[in-house]
Amino acid sequence: MDPVLVLLLLGLAIPLLLIIGLPAAPIKWVGQVLMRVVVAVILLFFVNLFGAQFGLHVPINGFTATVSTLLGVPGVLSLTAIHLWVI
Repeated sequence: MDPVLVLLLLGLAIPLLLIIGLPAAPIKWVGQVLMRVVVAVILLFFVNLFGAQFGLHVPINGFTATVSTLLGVPGVLSLTAIHLWVI
């Protein structure tokens, strides 16, 4: 798709959404999901930072971020346990 067309569509969509109004529920939901993803990646980063002393490294990729986002701290602990026992 042409970048000029994409920018034109965005330029037309933003004022339209501002005039009509956008429901707040989807924006709130997307914000909560993004915040959970950021917290999950930060947790994985700290596991890697402190686990490096013990030879522990859990890669930060889409799968591990999804697992830790959905499960939270137990997800990070389970990824760590899987790394220790399986790999």
